[in-house]
Amino acid sequence: MGTELLAPLDLAFWHFESASHPMHLGALAVFSPSPGVTPQDILGLLGDRAAAIPRLRMCVRDVLLPVGGCAWAVDKNFDVHRHVRRLVLAEGDFMEQTTRLAGELMEQPLGRGLPPWRMYLIGGAGGGPFAVLVKLHHALADGMRAVAIGAGIFDEIAAVTGGRGAARRAPVPPRSWLPDPRDVVGTALGRIGEVGRALGVGASVVRAGRFGPRGATALTAPSSGTRRIATAELDAAAVRRIRRAEGGTANDVLLAVVAGALRRWMLERGEPLPAGDPRALVPVSRRRPGGAAVTGNLLSGYLLGLPVGESDGRERLRAVRTAMDRNKAAGPLKGAGAVAVLADRLPPLAHRLGAPLAAGAARMLFDVLVTSVPLPRSALSLGGCPLRALYPMAPLARGQSLAVALSTYGGRVQVGLVADGKALSDLDRLAAAVQEEFGELYALTVTSRTAALGGGESA
Repeated sequence: MGTELLAPLDLAFWHFESASHPMHLGALAVFSPSPGVTPQDILGLLGDRAAAIPRLRMCVRDVLLPVGGCAWAVDKNFDVHRHVRRLVLAEGDFMEQTTRLAGELMEQPLGRGLPPWRMYLIGGAGGGPFAVLVKLHHALADGMRAVAIGAGIFDEIAAVTGGRGAARRAPVPPRSWLPDPRDVVGTALGRIGEVGRALGVGASVVRAGRFGPRGATALTAPSSGTRRIATAELDAAAVRRIRRAEGGTANDVLLAVVAGALRRWMLERGEPLPAGDPRALVPVSRRRPGGAAVTGNLLSGYLLGLPVGESDGRERLRAVRTAMDRNKAAGPLKGAGAVAVLADRLPPLAHRLGAPLAAGAARMLFDVLVTSVPLPRSALSLGGCPLRALYPMAPLARGQSLAVALSTYGGRVQVGLVADGKALSDLDRLAAAVQEEFGELYALTVTSRTAALGGGESA
Protein backbone atom coordinates (compact mmCIF):
# COMPACT_ATOMS: atom_id res chain seq x y z
CA MET A 1 0.00 0.00 0.00
CA GLY A 2 1.53 3.36 -1.03
CA THR A 3 0.75 6.97 -0.27
CA GLU A 4 -2.93 7.94 -0.36
CA LEU A 5 -4.52 11.32 0.28
CA LEU A 6 -7.02 11.60 3.11
CA ALA A 7 -10.47 12.09 1.65
CA PRO A 8 -12.09 15.42 2.63
CA LEU A 9 -14.33 13.95 5.34
CA ASP A 10 -11.43 11.97 6.82
CA LEU A 11 -9.40 15.18 6.87
CA ALA A 12 -12.24 16.94 8.66
CA PHE A 13 -12.25 14.33 11.42
CA TRP A 14 -8.46 14.59 11.69
CA HIS A 15 -8.62 18.35 12.23
CA PHE A 16 -11.73 18.32 14.45
CA GLU A 17 -9.75 16.60 17.17
CA SER A 18 -8.38 18.36 20.23
CA ALA A 19 -6.72 17.10 23.40
CA SER A 20 -10.03 17.11 25.30
CA HIS A 21 -12.12 15.92 22.34
CA PRO A 22 -10.40 12.90 20.77
CA MET A 23 -12.08 11.71 17.58
CA HIS A 24 -11.68 7.96 17.81
CA LEU A 25 -14.23 5.18 17.54
CA GLY A 26 -14.11 2.27 19.93
CA ALA A 27 -15.40 -1.21 20.55
CA LEU A 28 -15.30 -3.29 23.71
CA ALA A 29 -15.31 -6.99 22.80
CA VAL A 30 -15.95 -9.36 25.71
CA PHE A 31 -14.81 -13.00 25.48
CA SER A 32 -15.40 -16.17 27.48
CA PRO A 33 -12.22 -18.08 28.42
CA SER A 34 -11.16 -21.28 26.72
CA PRO A 35 -9.25 -24.07 28.54
CA GLY A 36 -5.50 -23.92 28.02
CA VAL A 37 -5.51 -20.43 26.43
CA THR A 38 -3.47 -17.94 28.45
CA PRO A 39 -3.60 -14.13 28.38
CA GLN A 40 -0.09 -14.15 26.87
CA ASP A 41 -1.39 -16.36 24.04
CA ILE A 42 -4.16 -13.86 23.32
CA LEU A 43 -1.79 -10.89 23.50
CA GLY A 44 0.57 -12.50 20.98
CA LEU A 45 -2.31 -13.39 18.68
CA LEU A 46 -3.67 -9.85 18.79
CA GLY A 47 -0.28 -8.44 17.87
CA ASP A 48 0.31 -10.86 15.02
CA ARG A 49 -3.11 -10.37 13.46
CA ALA A 50 -3.15 -6.59 13.86
CA ALA A 51 0.31 -6.34 12.28
CA ALA A 52 -0.97 -8.32 9.28
CA ILE A 53 -3.74 -5.77 8.51
CA PRO A 54 -2.21 -3.34 5.98
CA ARG A 55 -4.44 -0.42 6.98
CA LEU A 56 -3.15 -0.54 10.54
CA ARG A 57 0.40 0.18 9.36
CA MET A 58 -0.59 3.58 7.92
CA CYS A 59 0.03 6.94 9.59
CA VAL A 60 -0.95 10.48 8.64
CA ARG A 61 1.61 12.86 7.09
CA ASP A 62 1.27 16.45 5.87
CA VAL A 63 1.72 17.02 2.13
CA LEU A 64 2.64 20.07 0.05
CA LEU A 65 -0.19 19.55 -2.44
CA PRO A 66 -3.04 19.95 -2.18
CA VAL A 67 -2.48 22.88 0.20
CA GLY A 68 -3.71 21.95 3.66
CA GLY A 69 -3.96 18.27 2.81
CA CYS A 70 -2.63 15.14 4.50
CA ALA A 71 -1.87 11.66 3.23
CA TRP A 72 -1.77 8.13 4.55
CA ALA A 73 1.73 6.69 4.36
CA VAL A 74 3.23 3.42 5.55
CA ASP A 75 4.98 3.80 8.91
CA LYS A 76 8.47 2.55 8.05
CA ASN A 77 9.25 2.07 11.76
CA PHE A 78 6.00 0.29 12.54
CA ASP A 79 6.15 -1.71 15.77
CA VAL A 80 2.93 -3.45 16.79
CA HIS A 81 4.04 -3.52 20.43
CA ARG A 82 3.48 0.24 20.57
CA HIS A 83 -0.18 -0.37 19.79
CA VAL A 84 -1.15 -3.58 21.62
CA ARG A 85 -0.97 -3.70 25.42
CA ARG A 86 -2.17 -5.90 28.25
CA LEU A 87 -3.84 -4.34 31.31
CA VAL A 88 -4.45 -6.50 34.39
CA LEU A 89 -7.53 -5.98 36.55
CA ALA A 90 -7.62 -6.33 40.32
CA GLU A 91 -9.98 -8.74 42.02
CA GLY A 92 -13.62 -7.67 41.76
CA ASP A 93 -16.50 -7.35 39.34
CA PHE A 94 -15.10 -7.92 35.84
CA MET A 95 -17.52 -5.78 33.82
CA GLU A 96 -17.60 -2.94 36.34
CA GLN A 97 -13.81 -2.67 36.33
CA THR A 98 -13.58 -3.13 32.58
CA THR A 99 -16.04 -0.38 31.70
CA ARG A 100 -14.43 2.01 34.18
CA LEU A 101 -11.01 1.36 32.67
CA ALA A 102 -12.41 1.62 29.14
CA GLY A 103 -13.75 5.08 29.96
CA GLU A 104 -10.32 6.22 31.14
CA LEU A 105 -8.69 4.83 28.00
CA MET A 106 -11.25 6.46 25.71
CA GLU A 107 -10.34 9.85 27.23
CA GLN A 108 -6.81 9.60 25.89
CA PRO A 109 -6.07 10.88 22.35
CA LEU A 110 -4.23 8.47 20.08
CA GLY A 111 -1.36 10.82 19.35
CA ARG A 112 -0.11 12.03 16.00
CA GLY A 113 3.10 10.30 15.00
CA LEU A 114 2.06 6.68 14.83
CA PRO A 115 -0.73 4.83 13.03
CA PRO A 116 -3.88 6.07 14.85
CA TRP A 117 -5.15 2.97 16.61
CA ARG A 118 -4.66 0.99 19.83
CA MET A 119 -5.78 -2.35 21.25
CA TYR A 120 -5.90 -3.22 24.95
CA LEU A 121 -6.26 -6.73 26.35
CA ILE A 122 -8.10 -6.35 29.66
CA GLY A 123 -8.54 -9.18 32.16
CA GLY A 124 -7.58 -10.73 35.47
CA ALA A 125 -4.06 -11.88 36.28
CA GLY A 126 -5.09 -15.53 36.40
CA GLY A 127 -7.20 -15.71 33.26
CA GLY A 128 -10.98 -15.97 33.14
CA PRO A 129 -13.19 -13.76 30.99
CA PHE A 130 -11.38 -10.97 29.20
CA ALA A 131 -12.08 -8.01 26.96
CA VAL A 132 -10.34 -6.32 24.04
CA LEU A 133 -10.80 -2.57 23.73
CA VAL A 134 -10.12 -1.32 20.21
CA LYS A 135 -9.61 2.39 19.42
CA LEU A 136 -9.54 3.58 15.79
CA HIS A 137 -9.33 7.22 14.77
CA HIS A 138 -12.45 8.38 12.90
CA ALA A 139 -10.16 9.59 10.10
CA LEU A 140 -9.17 5.97 9.55
CA ALA A 141 -12.67 4.58 9.22
CA ASP A 142 -16.38 5.07 9.79
CA GLY A 143 -18.33 2.47 11.75
CA MET A 144 -18.80 0.01 8.89
CA ARG A 145 -15.21 0.30 7.74
CA ALA A 146 -13.97 -0.03 11.33
CA VAL A 147 -15.80 -3.35 11.61
CA ALA A 148 -14.19 -4.54 8.37
CA ILE A 149 -10.72 -3.59 9.63
CA GLY A 150 -11.12 -4.84 13.18
CA ALA A 151 -12.68 -8.14 12.13
CA GLY A 152 -9.22 -9.28 11.02
CA ILE A 153 -8.34 -10.17 14.62
CA PHE A 154 -11.03 -12.89 14.86
CA ASP A 155 -10.23 -16.55 14.19
CA GLU A 156 -12.90 -16.95 11.52
CA ILE A 157 -11.78 -13.91 9.48
CA ALA A 158 -8.07 -14.62 9.89
CA ALA A 159 -8.64 -18.19 8.64
CA VAL A 160 -10.21 -16.86 5.42
CA THR A 161 -7.56 -14.18 4.79
CA GLY A 162 -4.65 -16.38 5.82
CA GLY A 163 -3.71 -13.94 8.56
CA ARG A 164 -3.34 -11.07 6.11
CA GLY A 165 -6.26 -9.07 7.50
CA ALA A 166 -8.06 -6.90 4.98
CA ALA A 167 -7.31 -7.57 1.32
CA ARG A 168 -4.43 -5.53 -0.06
CA ARG A 169 -5.26 -2.83 -2.56
CA ALA A 170 -3.09 -1.36 -5.24
CA PRO A 171 -1.33 1.87 -4.17
CA VAL A 172 -3.41 4.96 -4.77
CA PRO A 173 -1.45 7.88 -6.22
CA PRO A 174 -1.87 11.23 -4.46
CA ARG A 175 -4.89 13.11 -5.76
CA SER A 176 -4.46 16.80 -6.38
CA TRP A 177 -7.09 19.49 -6.41
CA LEU A 178 -5.17 21.15 -9.29
CA PRO A 179 -6.70 20.49 -12.73
CA ASP A 180 -4.86 18.72 -15.52
CA PRO A 181 -3.94 21.40 -18.12
CA ARG A 182 -5.41 19.18 -20.84
CA ASP A 183 -8.74 19.10 -19.11
CA VAL A 184 -9.13 22.60 -17.70
CA VAL A 185 -12.64 23.20 -19.07
CA GLY A 186 -14.03 19.90 -17.89
CA THR A 187 -12.45 20.26 -14.46
CA ALA A 188 -13.72 23.82 -14.10
CA LEU A 189 -17.26 22.76 -14.94
CA GLY A 190 -16.98 19.91 -12.50
CA ARG A 191 -15.78 22.24 -9.73
CA ILE A 192 -18.65 24.65 -10.45
CA GLY A 193 -21.08 21.77 -10.14
CA GLU A 194 -19.47 20.67 -6.88
CA VAL A 195 -19.67 24.20 -5.49
CA GLY A 196 -23.33 24.43 -6.44
CA ARG A 197 -24.13 21.12 -4.76
CA ALA A 198 -22.10 22.10 -1.69
CA LEU A 199 -23.99 25.39 -1.43
CA GLY A 200 -27.27 23.50 -1.55
CA VAL A 201 -26.19 21.11 1.19
CA GLY A 202 -24.73 23.98 3.21
CA ALA A 203 -27.97 25.94 3.02
CA SER A 204 -29.83 22.88 4.29
CA VAL A 205 -27.42 22.55 7.23
CA VAL A 206 -27.79 26.25 8.14
CA ARG A 207 -31.58 26.04 8.01
CA ALA A 208 -31.49 23.12 10.40
CA GLY A 209 -29.20 24.83 12.91
CA ARG A 210 -30.50 26.12 16.24
CA PHE A 211 -29.19 29.48 17.32
CA GLY A 212 -31.22 30.20 20.46
CA PRO A 213 -30.88 28.84 24.02
CA ARG A 214 -31.73 25.14 24.43
CA GLY A 215 -32.10 24.82 28.18
CA ALA A 216 -29.57 23.72 30.81
CA THR A 217 -29.63 19.92 30.84
CA ALA A 218 -26.90 17.32 31.25
CA LEU A 219 -26.92 16.86 27.48
CA THR A 220 -25.88 20.48 26.93
CA ALA A 221 -23.45 20.84 29.87
CA PRO A 222 -19.95 22.22 29.23
CA SER A 223 -17.42 19.58 28.22
CA SER A 224 -14.96 18.39 30.85
CA GLY A 225 -12.82 16.18 28.61
CA THR A 226 -13.48 13.17 30.87
CA ARG A 227 -15.16 9.98 29.66
CA ARG A 228 -17.43 7.41 31.25
CA ILE A 229 -18.60 4.15 29.64
CA ALA A 230 -21.71 2.07 30.34
CA THR A 231 -23.33 -0.88 28.59
CA ALA A 232 -26.77 -2.44 28.21
CA GLU A 233 -28.19 -5.48 26.41
CA LEU A 234 -31.57 -6.06 24.76
CA ASP A 235 -33.15 -9.17 23.26
CA ALA A 236 -32.92 -8.91 19.46
CA ALA A 237 -35.87 -11.29 18.96
CA ALA A 238 -37.99 -9.07 21.20
CA VAL A 239 -37.00 -6.05 19.10
CA ARG A 240 -38.30 -7.87 16.03
CA ARG A 241 -41.57 -8.71 17.81
CA ILE A 242 -42.14 -5.05 18.64
CA ARG A 243 -41.41 -4.12 15.03
CA ARG A 244 -43.88 -6.69 13.74
CA ALA A 245 -46.54 -5.48 16.16
CA GLU A 246 -46.11 -1.75 15.46
CA GLY A 247 -44.51 -1.54 12.00
CA GLY A 248 -41.48 0.50 11.01
CA THR A 249 -37.93 -0.76 11.39
CA ALA A 250 -35.85 -2.29 14.16
CA ASN A 251 -33.86 0.95 14.20
CA ASP A 252 -37.09 2.89 14.86
CA VAL A 253 -37.71 0.66 17.87
CA LEU A 254 -34.20 1.24 19.23
CA LEU A 255 -34.45 5.01 18.74
CA ALA A 256 -37.78 5.03 20.59
CA VAL A 257 -36.16 3.05 23.43
CA VAL A 258 -33.36 5.64 23.66
CA ALA A 259 -35.96 8.45 23.77
CA GLY A 260 -37.91 6.71 26.52
CA ALA A 261 -34.74 5.96 28.49
CA LEU A 262 -33.70 9.62 28.36
CA ARG A 263 -37.15 10.66 29.59
CA ARG A 264 -37.06 8.13 32.44
CA TRP A 265 -33.50 9.14 33.41
CA MET A 266 -34.26 12.88 33.38
CA LEU A 267 -37.33 12.45 35.56
CA GLU A 268 -35.48 10.21 38.02
CA ARG A 269 -32.68 12.73 38.51
CA GLY A 270 -35.25 15.49 39.06
CA GLU A 271 -34.36 17.33 35.88
CA PRO A 272 -37.21 19.14 34.10
CA LEU A 273 -38.00 17.81 30.66
CA PRO A 274 -36.73 20.23 28.00
CA ALA A 275 -39.23 22.48 26.25
CA GLY A 276 -37.99 21.17 22.92
CA ASP A 277 -37.16 17.55 22.16
CA PRO A 278 -33.43 16.76 22.30
CA ARG A 279 -32.05 16.30 18.81
CA ALA A 280 -30.33 13.08 17.81
CA LEU A 281 -27.94 12.82 14.90
CA VAL A 282 -28.48 9.39 13.33
CA PRO A 283 -25.54 8.62 11.01
CA VAL A 284 -26.37 7.05 7.65
CA SER A 285 -23.80 5.12 5.67
CA ARG A 286 -23.56 6.10 2.00
CA ARG A 287 -21.82 2.83 1.20
CA ARG A 288 -23.73 0.59 -1.17
CA PRO A 289 -23.45 -3.20 -1.47
CA GLY A 290 -21.30 -4.01 -4.47
CA GLY A 291 -20.18 -0.39 -4.77
CA ALA A 292 -16.61 0.77 -5.23
CA ALA A 293 -14.30 0.11 -2.27
CA VAL A 294 -13.78 3.26 -0.21
CA THR A 295 -11.21 3.13 2.57
CA GLY A 296 -12.30 6.18 4.58
CA ASN A 297 -15.55 7.68 5.79
CA LEU A 298 -18.65 7.70 3.62
CA LEU A 299 -21.39 9.17 5.80
CA SER A 300 -24.38 11.42 6.02
CA GLY A 301 -27.01 11.55 8.71
CA TYR A 302 -30.60 12.20 9.70
CA LEU A 303 -31.82 14.52 12.42
CA LEU A 304 -34.45 13.24 14.81
CA GLY A 305 -36.22 15.00 17.66
CA LEU A 306 -36.31 12.38 20.42
CA PRO A 307 -39.87 12.64 21.82
CA VAL A 308 -38.97 12.71 25.52
CA GLY A 309 -42.01 14.87 26.27
CA GLU A 310 -44.39 12.05 25.25
CA SER A 311 -45.39 9.89 28.23
CA ASP A 312 -46.80 6.96 26.23
CA GLY A 313 -44.22 4.51 24.88
CA ARG A 314 -46.29 3.49 21.85
CA GLU A 315 -46.82 7.12 20.90
CA ARG A 316 -43.09 7.75 21.20
CA LEU A 317 -42.46 4.89 18.79
CA ARG A 318 -45.05 6.24 16.35
CA ALA A 319 -43.49 9.71 16.54
CA VAL A 320 -40.06 8.25 15.79
CA ARG A 321 -41.43 6.23 12.87
CA THR A 322 -43.11 9.29 11.37
CA ALA A 323 -40.01 11.45 11.72
CA MET A 324 -37.66 8.80 10.31
CA ASP A 325 -40.01 8.14 7.37
CA ARG A 326 -39.93 11.88 6.68
CA ASN A 327 -36.13 11.88 6.86
CA LYS A 328 -35.83 8.98 4.44
CA ALA A 329 -38.24 10.59 2.01
CA ALA A 330 -36.15 13.81 2.03
CA GLY A 331 -32.90 11.87 1.63
CA PRO A 332 -29.50 12.17 3.32
CA LEU A 333 -28.63 15.53 1.70
CA LYS A 334 -31.14 17.51 3.76
CA GLY A 335 -30.85 18.92 7.27
CA ALA A 336 -27.93 19.26 9.66
CA GLY A 337 -27.14 15.57 9.28
CA ALA A 338 -25.83 16.42 5.82
CA VAL A 339 -22.90 18.29 7.35
CA ALA A 340 -20.76 15.21 6.65
CA VAL A 341 -21.69 15.42 2.96
CA LEU A 342 -20.81 19.10 2.97
CA ALA A 343 -17.43 18.32 4.54
CA ASP A 344 -16.79 15.80 1.78
CA ARG A 345 -17.13 18.58 -0.83
CA LEU A 346 -14.71 21.12 0.64
CA PRO A 347 -11.02 21.47 -0.29
CA PRO A 348 -8.33 20.45 2.23
CA LEU A 349 -7.34 24.00 3.19
CA ALA A 350 -10.91 24.74 4.24
CA HIS A 351 -10.78 21.83 6.68
CA ARG A 352 -7.42 22.83 8.12
CA LEU A 353 -8.49 26.44 8.71
CA GLY A 354 -12.16 25.93 9.50
CA ALA A 355 -12.11 22.76 11.62
CA PRO A 356 -12.00 24.53 15.03
CA LEU A 357 -15.04 26.64 14.14
CA ALA A 358 -16.93 23.70 12.61
CA ALA A 359 -16.19 21.42 15.57
CA GLY A 360 -17.61 23.99 17.97
CA ALA A 361 -20.81 24.27 15.94
CA ALA A 362 -21.92 20.69 16.65
CA ARG A 363 -23.96 21.72 19.70
CA MET A 364 -26.06 24.01 17.46
CA LEU A 365 -26.99 21.05 15.28
CA PHE A 366 -27.68 18.15 17.64
CA ASP A 367 -27.62 17.05 21.30
CA VAL A 368 -26.84 13.34 21.17
CA LEU A 369 -25.44 10.89 18.63
CA VAL A 370 -27.32 7.60 18.17
CA THR A 371 -25.72 5.18 15.72
CA SER A 372 -26.14 1.52 14.73
CA VAL A 373 -23.08 -0.51 13.74
CA PRO A 374 -23.61 -3.70 11.71
CA LEU A 375 -21.62 -6.77 12.77
CA PRO A 376 -21.00 -10.16 11.12
CA ARG A 377 -23.84 -12.57 11.83
CA SER A 378 -21.66 -15.63 12.29
CA ALA A 379 -20.19 -16.65 15.65
CA LEU A 380 -16.73 -15.19 16.27
CA SER A 381 -13.83 -16.14 18.51
CA LEU A 382 -10.28 -15.13 19.37
CA GLY A 383 -7.76 -17.89 20.01
CA GLY A 384 -10.66 -20.29 20.46
CA CYS A 385 -12.29 -18.05 23.08
CA PRO A 386 -15.88 -17.28 22.00
CA LEU A 387 -16.98 -13.67 21.61
CA ARG A 388 -19.71 -13.04 24.17
CA ALA A 389 -20.63 -9.44 23.36
CA LEU A 390 -19.35 -6.45 21.42
CA TYR A 391 -20.26 -2.95 22.58
CA PRO A 392 -19.55 -0.22 20.01
CA MET A 393 -18.45 3.23 21.15
CA ALA A 394 -18.85 6.48 19.25
CA PRO A 395 -16.78 9.64 19.73
CA LEU A 396 -18.10 12.76 21.43
CA ALA A 397 -17.97 15.90 19.33
CA ARG A 398 -17.08 19.17 21.02
CA GLY A 399 -20.07 20.39 23.00
CA GLN A 400 -21.66 16.94 23.20
CA SER A 401 -22.14 14.94 26.41
CA LEU A 402 -23.59 11.64 25.19
CA ALA A 403 -23.17 9.20 22.30
CA VAL A 404 -25.13 5.96 22.01
CA ALA A 405 -24.02 3.13 19.71
CA LEU A 406 -25.82 -0.16 19.11
CA SER A 407 -24.87 -3.44 17.45
CA THR A 408 -26.48 -6.86 17.19
CA TYR A 409 -24.56 -10.07 17.88
CA GLY A 410 -25.52 -13.48 19.18
CA GLY A 411 -29.22 -12.70 19.40
CA ARG A 412 -28.61 -9.63 21.57
CA VAL A 413 -28.55 -5.90 20.87
CA GLN A 414 -25.50 -4.55 22.66
CA VAL A 415 -25.63 -0.87 23.61
CA GLY A 416 -22.48 1.14 24.26
CA LEU A 417 -22.91 4.52 25.95
CA VAL A 418 -20.06 7.04 25.96
CA ALA A 419 -20.54 10.20 28.02
CA ASP A 420 -18.76 13.18 29.45
CA GLY A 421 -17.73 11.88 32.87
CA LYS A 422 -18.80 15.00 34.79
CA ALA A 423 -21.95 15.89 32.88
CA LEU A 424 -23.33 12.33 33.14
CA SER A 425 -21.76 10.96 36.30
CA ASP A 426 -24.82 8.68 36.67
CA LEU A 427 -24.41 7.05 33.25
CA ASP A 428 -24.98 3.60 34.74
CA ARG A 429 -28.48 4.76 35.68
CA LEU A 430 -29.13 5.75 32.07
CA ALA A 431 -27.93 2.32 30.92
CA ALA A 432 -30.38 0.70 33.34
CA ALA A 433 -33.13 3.00 32.05
CA VAL A 434 -32.49 1.70 28.51
CA GLN A 435 -33.24 -1.85 29.63
CA GLU A 436 -36.23 -0.81 31.74
CA GLU A 437 -37.71 1.25 28.92
CA PHE A 438 -37.29 -1.65 26.51
CA GLY A 439 -39.15 -3.95 28.88
CA GLU A 440 -41.99 -1.45 29.21
CA LEU A 441 -42.26 -0.93 25.45
CA TYR A 442 -42.37 -4.69 24.93
CA ALA A 443 -45.18 -4.98 27.48
CA LEU A 444 -47.15 -2.18 25.79
CA THR A 445 -46.78 -3.45 22.25
CA VAL A 446 -46.39 -7.23 22.35
CA THR A 447 -47.58 -8.59 25.68
CA SER A 448 -50.73 -6.46 25.75
CA ARG A 449 -51.48 -7.22 22.09
CA THR A 450 -51.04 -10.95 22.65
CA ALA A 451 -53.29 -10.85 25.71
CA ALA A 452 -55.96 -8.96 23.74
CA LEU A 453 -55.86 -11.62 21.04
CA GLY A 454 -56.05 -14.37 23.67
CA GLY A 455 -52.96 -16.19 22.49
CA GLY A 456 -49.40 -16.93 23.54
CA GLU A 457 -46.30 -15.11 22.33
CA SER A 458 -44.64 -16.26 19.15
CA ALA A 459 -40.95 -15.93 18.37
